[in-house]
Amino acid sequence: MMTKAFWGLLKISPLVMAATFVAANSALAAEVNEPVNGVAQLSQDSMGQVTSVSQFSDVQPTDWAFQALQSLVERYGCIAGYPNGTYRGNRALTRYEFAAGLNACLDRVNELIATATADLVNKQDLATLQRLQEEFSAELATLRGRVDSLEARTAELEANQFSTTTKLVGEAIFSVSQPFGDTRVGGANLNSNTAFSDRVRLNLYSSFTGKDQLQIRLQGRNTVSNQTVTGTNMTRLGYDGNENNSVAIDKINYAFNLTDAVRLKVDASGGELNENVNNFNPDFASSGKGALSRYGRFSPIYRQAGDGAGITVNVNPKGPLTLSAAYFAQGTNASNPADGSGLFNGSNTFFGQIAFKPSKALNIGFSYARTYQSAPNLFQATGSAFANNPFAGARTEANHYGIQATFQPSPKLALSGWGGYTTADAVTGANRSADIWYWAAALGVRDFGAKGNVLGVIFGQPPKVTGGNNIASESGTSYHLEGLYKLNVSDNIQVTPGLLVIFNPENNDNNNTIYVGTLRTTFSF
Repeated sequence: MMTKAFWGLLKISPLVMAATFVAANSALAAEVNEPVNGVAQLSQDSMGQVTSVSQFSDVQPTDWAFQALQSLVERYGCIAGYPNGTYRGNRALTRYEFAAGLNACLDRVNELIATATADLVNKQDLATLQRLQEEFSAELATLRGRVDSLEARTAELEANQFSTTTKLVGEAIFSVSQPFGDTRVGGANLNSNTAFSDRVRLNLYSSFTGKDQLQIRLQGRNTVSNQTVTGTNMTRLGYDGNENNSVAIDKINYAFNLTDAVRLKVDASGGELNENVNNFNPDFASSGKGALSRYGRFSPIYRQAGDGAGITVNVNPKGPLTLSAAYFAQGTNASNPADGSGLFNGSNTFFGQIAFKPSKALNIGFSYARTYQSAPNLFQATGSAFANNPFAGARTEANHYGIQATFQPSPKLALSGWGGYTTADAVTGANRSADIWYWAAALGVRDFGAKGNVLGVIFGQPPKVTGGNNIASESGTSYHLEGLYKLNVSDNIQVTPGLLVIFNPENNDNNNTIYVGTLRTTFSF
């Protein structure tokens, strides 16, 4: 039913209503589709004024609305066409285009009224309006109902939204895991029980400009490290850690754009290089939905931030190159930097990376990190204990070199790999140095069995001391073999069974093989 306001408008200017209905005829007759980006669409399809209906290449005299369109174009001059000379009468109309067309006709009506030089209303206009009104009465009623429904839903969302600037994103992991084998590192029997554990994270993502992001993460977990059972960090899971499910803020950072090509991220706590730069292992990098093991997630060079505080800059100009640089420090909250802590007087890391992507299929990265550690843990408990602390607690400086690559020959197949070399020097005590090597390769078969599922295999050698000055190399070589299958039960639930096998744990051929069977279920919300 038409309102009094509608009829008032009709009495004042049938031309306005004719322009509105003729311009909107295709949108009323078709499914109502809200544009995703109306502004961009208008910018790309800018329209120009026409003076004759014959200028439209896709409008024929046999078209049902030809006369109405001809009248509006030639009598009133308020209909525009597209740059290619078309009118596109059958396409859906955006709200932006409707507003632009209506405004043009209103301006023309006001001009004609002011000059009083034209016959504004005639019987032909009224007949056209009546025919359009009768033909589209059902569509108008449907459209009015949909608009009312959208307004009601929008009002409900606004009334119940968490925040106008903040999104809450959560992840919960339920894990069942058990290490097994003949003996643990050192020769004692490997006695373990099946353990059930969890990890819950709540992320608050806030944006104040639309291009920035403030992240505050709360975490609680009770996943005990397998090192306590097997005697080696090589059996650790990628999501372990135990605070007896006490919830605390473990990560705070803020990222924003300096320019369109330069993005800056400041980590106040919980900084991780693997989250700030490309780590070249897209299928297995996530702790909740990636590899089950700690080493299988990505190259150890990305652990050099040490969950500290720092700043990361990514420069991504148009082209195949991306440049990254970062500085991180541990112990930044200490009250006295002279104690060997603080932002510039304690353990720290300088990091740089060049990523080269010549095609969509290939991506290669070259990384370097310079670290100083007052309490050495060179690879953040990844690899053998000797590789992490080769100088028995002496303060250590190290240069880390890494090369990483991802090759995706098809959307369903991804090959990733990394290799790294570290030279470490003791800063205190005797003059000692160590050479340390590591490498790994990962295969991900996507949509295996069903869409969204991934079958994965990871094989490599964790960090190992191979030589140096005044230091003994490790006699054996450990190998890391991991098989897993990521099964997507739904968009929010993923189940991942897998088996981790460590050959010659702690780079010692005398140690028996250790296995870790795991079933991880990840809920995302």
